[in-house]
Amino acid sequence: MNKQEKIANYNLMLAQAKALFANERNALANLANASALLKQTLSNSVFTGFYLFDGTELVLGPFQGKVSCVRIALGKGVCGESAQQNQTLIVDDVTEHANYIACDSAAMSEIVVPMAADGQMVGVLDLDSHLKADYDAVDQEYLEAFVAELIKASDWNFDMFGVKN
Repeated sequence: MNKQEKIANYNLMLAQAKALFANERNALANLANASALLKQTLSNSVFTGFYLFDGTELVLGPFQGKVSCVRIALGKGVCGESAQQNQTLIVDDVTEHANYIACDSAAMSEIVVPMAADGQMVGVLDLDSHLKADYDAVDQEYLEAFVAELIKASDWNFDMFGVKN
């Protein structure tokens, strides 16, 4: 897919997300629908989902894909690194990433976007592709916008995630 097609797909996805979240404030419902929307939009994905921060570690949240890792410590794997550093990480080839946690052997590349609401870490958006080097700056820009829309549209009850304040 060329850059213009990718941007058009992301713009459509963002419009769909705004409509999908418009009348629903429940974070869990929105996370579940967000993972499905991402899976439908990103055809190369083998995993589209969320890991939620419980105050200590990341715990598997709503997702689309095969059975996955349940708990990830901060700093461990791409998800744990992204959460700890509070920055989006792109891994072109997971087999060459020293800190990668293999949950699905079909995953070849990964992008992880951190999520924060009201100044608190909520979790991360985690996407894995069956293609190497499938994610780039365009994906980062639009997925960060997608996360911002999801955060803005949802009520984040941190007790729901077992956050210890």
